[in-house]
Amino acid sequence: MADTTMHTQPTTPSSARQADPFPVKGMDAVVFAVGNAKQAAHYYSTAFGMKRVAYSGPEHGSRETASYVLESGGARFVFTSVIKPVTERGRFLADHVAAHGDGVVDLAIEVPDARAAYEYAVAHGATGLQEPYELKDDHGTVVLAAIATYGQTRHTLVERTGYDGPYLPGFVAAPPVVEPPAKRFFQAVDHCVGNVELGKMNEWVAFYNHVMGFTNMKEFVGDDIATEYSALMSKVVADGTKKVKFPINEPAIAKKKSQIDEYLEFYGGPGVQHIALATNDIVATVRQMRAAGVEFLDVPDSYYDTLGEWVGDTRVPIDELRELKILADRDEDGYLLQIFTKPVQDRPTVFFEMIERHGSLGFGKGNFKALFEAIEREQERRGNL
Repeated sequence: MADTTMHTQPTTPSSARQADPFPVKGMDAVVFAVGNAKQAAHYYSTAFGMKRVAYSGPEHGSRETASYVLESGGARFVFTSVIKPVTERGRFLADHVAAHGDGVVDLAIEVPDARAAYEYAVAHGATGLQEPYELKDDHGTVVLAAIATYGQTRHTLVERTGYDGPYLPGFVAAPPVVEPPAKRFFQAVDHCVGNVELGKMNEWVAFYNHVMGFTNMKEFVGDDIATEYSALMSKVVADGTKKVKFPINEPAIAKKKSQIDEYLEFYGGPGVQHIALATNDIVATVRQMRAAGVEFLDVPDSYYDTLGEWVGDTRVPIDELRELKILADRDEDGYLLQIFTKPVQDRPTVFFEMIERHGSLGFGKGNFKALFEAIEREQERRGNL
């Protein structure tokens, strides 16, 4: 009998990565264009417990922009504001803030080979914004490239193998804005949600399928995400390792304006709606963030009256979930705990989610109705429902 060993060996992690047409290492950074990066850095240091690690500004040769890099575990935020627009990049950032308010301009993804990732993406239909190029300093070399996604958002592809600087060449190490908390509030970016126009969700899902080789994780349509007044549809795409997850939302026809419609109106088009941050102690996180002034969506007590009947036992007792207004959901893989902030700027656009997972790979489907009713109450207070 012929030896078939070579054909029956299980795929190793390294060979699986080689087989992936668009391998990724994870989220590299969420990059915000803001009106005042210095104040943003202070807010996210004090209210989100993040630690400033790097800076780029006029003192170090960046005459056009100032950028502050904050981290919490593996989560990295970059806040950039324009000092005086001179180049096309500076004018873009200034125009972006004028049109959209503070918002996400870049969902940067770390990849093992930026050149190969860019070539694959462009060959499969992506719009190239920046061909691969190198940045160097005493800490090594970083290779960067960029492609366009929905609205004015981009994906910078970051290859930083062998680079040991604080962020990127051109940035210098910077001390914390304030003394960071003894225990970080969160340790990773769990997922980033994009809002797109009516009828565009499937187009962008197909984009991630074809251009980046992402697969579909979840789909929420119809009654999954509907209340008496508003509705939306959502699909989730992810890379093969599930390290990078992008839910894509679009509005659905309903009696009144949905949260997606409100976002699109006030943001001025498609963009990143919220960033979910993974925590291993949502109770401590919420208590500290509330004490620092972060406002979370309110949930009526009635939500908790029957919660234990369908969620079952969780790490946090129901009474404590009720006290802190934390939501819970269970699926076939386990359960999760989650809570959502109110928008973190005056425009009702970008907000955050704190999520603690215990096996579940879901996105809180059982909470959609309660969550969206809570958002509708805020919309009504703003006069936008």
